[in-house]
Parts: sequence; C-alpha cells; structure tokens
Amino acid sequence: MDGLLIVDKPAGMSSHDVVNKVRRLFDEKSVGHLGTLDPLATGVLPLLLGRYTRLAQYFGKMEKEYTGRIRFGFATDTYDCEGAATSGPLPVKLDQAWLHDAVTVMRGDIQQVPPPYSAKKVKGVPAHRLARRGETPELQAVTIHVAKFEAQVESDDTATFQAAVSSGGYIRCLAHELGQQLGCGAHLVELRRVRAGDFGIEQAVTLESVAALKPAARAAALVAARSILPGLPFVTVDAGTESRIRNGMQVNLPEFTGAMVVRILNHEGSIVAIGRRLAGTLFAPQTVLANLATRLSG
Repeated sequence: MDGLLIVDKPAGMSSHDVVNKVRRLFDEKSVGHLGTLDPLATGVLPLLLGRYTRLAQYFGKMEKEYTGRIRFGFATDTYDCEGAATSGPLPVKLDQAWLHDAVTVMRGDIQQVPPPYSAKKVKGVPAHRLARRGETPELQAVTIHVAKFEAQVESDDTATFQAAVSSGGYIRCLAHELGQQLGCGAHLVELRRVRAGDFGIEQAVTLESVAALKPAARAAALVAARSILPGLPFVTVDAGTESRIRNGMQVNLPEFTGAMVVRILNHEGSIVAIGRRLAGTLFAPQTVLANLATRLSG
C-alpha cells in the first residue's frame, strides 16, 4: 500500500503507537510520520506508507497550527498536565488585556529552549531519557517563528488559544513562558493540531473509521495523489521515457519556468519519479518510485 494518510490522532497514544496501528491496518511495514505529536495531543498526524516514505524529504519543514487550553497557577516539569508540579499552586484571576499583551510579544521570531522532557537529543541521547534519570539536559535555544498566537480567558485560571508555529516549535514552551511572565506558572492542559503544512483537520480520518472499512477498501482513506506535494509541478511522459527514468537515465522534459524539481507521471496517472533539472529541459530522476500504483485522481 503506497500513499499518504492523515490521521486524527487520539489522546493517550504516542505517534509511534499510531504508526504501529496503521502498519497492521494496511499490512504495510514501511510507515513513517511527518512530525510527532505528544501523547496528550490530538489532531493532524500525516503518515507516509509504502514507497511514499521515499517522498518525506520533499515535504520540508512544515508550519503547524494548534488550538488548546492553558492552565495558570503552577508550572510542571513537562510543561503540560502530565508532569509533576514545580511551583504553586497560586490563586489566579486572569485578565484579558494582560493576556493579549503577553501573547503579542511572543509572536514573530523568538528564541525557544526545548522542554527537558522532549525528543531533542543531547549528545545523541533524547532529553527525556536524561530528565527521567534525574539529570538536567543541556538544551540550546533555537530560533522559531510564531506566526500566530492568540488567547482568550476561559475562567479565572484557564485560557484557550490558537497558535501557528514553525517546525521545531513547542507549544508546551509557549504555555510555560506565559506562566513565567505572569509570575504564577502555567502548563498546557489540552492540545489539538488542526494543520500541518498543506494538510488540515478536515482531511484527517480516525483510526476507528479506517479499521471499520474492509481491508480492500482502506485505500479510499488515503489522500488523493493530486493533493500530495502540490508545490511541485508535474509532467506526463510516454512509455519510452518512463522506462528510461525507471532505469535511472536522464531525460528531456518540457520546460518549467523556475522549477528545479518536478513530479514525473506516466499516462496511467502513476507517479514514476521526482526529477531534478540539470540544465534546460534535461532532468535526472532523483527519487524513483518503481511500480507505484497510486493514481493522480480524486
């Protein structure tokens, strides 16, 4: 089974758990995700199946968009509700004007230190492993871009929010930093990813809905190939050119203004390869998807 599946990840499962479930549902060993979600989080989790895993490099770093809730009054060691309290609890009465001002200054390019309980590696070891051993991971600040961060008071100690951050950004850190600004501590209590790059929650399917389909019908849950890598133009080639591409040979393709990388399709609508321009109309196959049966339809 080759394709792209957008899963609406349920709370309580790790991204790895979801990958294993999809492997069993589709009887496909090669399954990989395009960016993890914490077990607490729900929402958009894009998975590549079969030969489509070879396309992961072309998706690049995707901006992610989230909704959720933050509780103020105490911080936790994981920056979310699954961790142990490290401050407070303190009485809080949120003010909408303060909240608006606080999130406003956190937009744009900011420096963010990943949370100690994260998959970020320190000298080859995931930070969360060091933290669970009682060590303090020496994590370095990185520059991330916060394209959107808005929050609304829900109750005296809880706010809802909407945020869009660049790849590598942690919403847990934004929640933790808000608590530091107020001086009372805060942590994430709910998180839902509603978009990852070009893929939105409206395209996502639940694991239960996929499992309810007969095995032969599960391919219908995959994203239509036309919607995959829409930023890359495509060209259709004849049988002879297709054969040369599958054998790794350079071929002449129609000119694309400014396009250095293209999707190459055959007349049956299957993706043959991703090609890279060498010069003029001369392209070389960069990634060949031999015998890929997914059609650009739907």
